Amino acid sequence: MSKWIKKGDKVIVTSGNYAGKIGEVLSRKDDRVVIQGVNIRKKHMKRRTESGPGEIIEMEKPIQVSNVSICNAEGKPVRLKAKMVDGQKQLYYKDGQKEIVHRQF
Repeated sequence: MSKWIKKGDKVIVTSGNYAGKIGEVLSRKDDRVVIQGVNIRKKHMKRRTESGPGEIIEMEKPIQVSNVSICNAEGKPVRLKAKMVDGQKQLYYKDGQKEIVHRQF
């Protein structure tokens, strides 16, 4: 679910030009996420001093959060569920019969 995606999570792109690519979330703002190594664009920068040349910078641009899904250690997309354990909320996913904890709040 997209509301559980936070900075630092490992995600997989599920649709679009970069479908199947895996990366770490660098930032999130509203319904857009920036993922390391995904949606790279080039920006042409003017020279800043008289003697220095201009440059071309490659940077990651944001994509829609609905196009990504949290993935497990093997790189397969998973669906997270929430539950309360000892007064703390846990996010977990099921791998067969096992419940694997993704994150605690």
